[in-house]
Amino acid sequence: MYYIVTGAAGFIGSNLVKALNARGENNIIAVDNFKNADKFKNLVDCEIADYLGKEEFLEKLKEGYFDGLVRAVLHQGACSDTMESDGRYMMENNYQYTLELLNYCQNEEIPLLYASSASVYGGGSVFKESREFESPLNVYAYSKFLFDQIVRRRWHKRSAQIVGLRYFNVYGAREQHKGRMASVAYHFFNQYRKEGKVKLFAGCDGYADGGQLRDFVSIEDVVKVNMYFLDNPQKSGIFNLGTGQAQSFNDVAAATINTLRVAEGKPTLSLAELGEQGLISYIPFPDALKGKYQSYTQADISALRGAGYSEAFLTVEQGTARYVEQMLKQV
Repeated sequence: MYYIVTGAAGFIGSNLVKALNARGENNIIAVDNFKNADKFKNLVDCEIADYLGKEEFLEKLKEGYFDGLVRAVLHQGACSDTMESDGRYMMENNYQYTLELLNYCQNEEIPLLYASSASVYGGGSVFKESREFESPLNVYAYSKFLFDQIVRRRWHKRSAQIVGLRYFNVYGAREQHKGRMASVAYHFFNQYRKEGKVKLFAGCDGYADGGQLRDFVSIEDVVKVNMYFLDNPQKSGIFNLGTGQAQSFNDVAAATINTLRVAEGKPTLSLAELGEQGLISYIPFPDALKGKYQSYTQADISALRGAGYSEAFLTVEQGTARYVEQMLKQV
């Protein structure tokens, strides 16, 4: 029996492949688009049974090639660029692709765990898995929102597990290929090592400089939640996947810089001291992001807790420190 992981060479997908390997699972079909060839590096230390491009994978599904051979599908494949303006491409790649997988998994009674997104909440201030709080601001968010709506419409007719995970701001290992879409922790790490300081956005929407708040969640916790649902196929639903605690961009910057300072044998500094010494600076908020930016996110994780997931989440300080230490080993 196989696990199918789509987006397998991407950030979250490759971490899921590695986690399955840690459980002794090597019969994994890795599905991805290698247009960005550097993604192959994410799979170098992973064990898989085969690699398929998206189009070839869908053809094999239609031909019945995998019928009776699949244990579960972990669908992470998507265009995650929130600035993508080609709506047809976004809807085909994110919505239609996921819909075909849903149809297949339901017909074959196969568990489907898929990546949704906290972007479905738009500029709202309540992040709870309920329609009245959902108002996407861009076509990426709409593609995720629309599929969640389809899942809800089919909910009472489902034949196998369906789990949609609304990822908040995920950071951690194996994201280096994402370029400008990589996490702020990744960019802060590289900025500090190159320039000796970190640049944050100035205040907006009533927030102080660097004070915008996000629910930053470590890839380590994201993997644990996915594995939890794989182990509990009787549990289905659409769930927020964040820590439940918003922290500021200043917190991420301070954690990144202080972990690097400790590695250099230097003392940690407070946020005020980091500013006074010019180690943190602020740049004007980009016009292109105005009206399309979430200045505050904080996952309501009561549904996830209600589904039985009880593990504690890493704080920004804990998770960022671990991530920075991992990156230092690779430079």
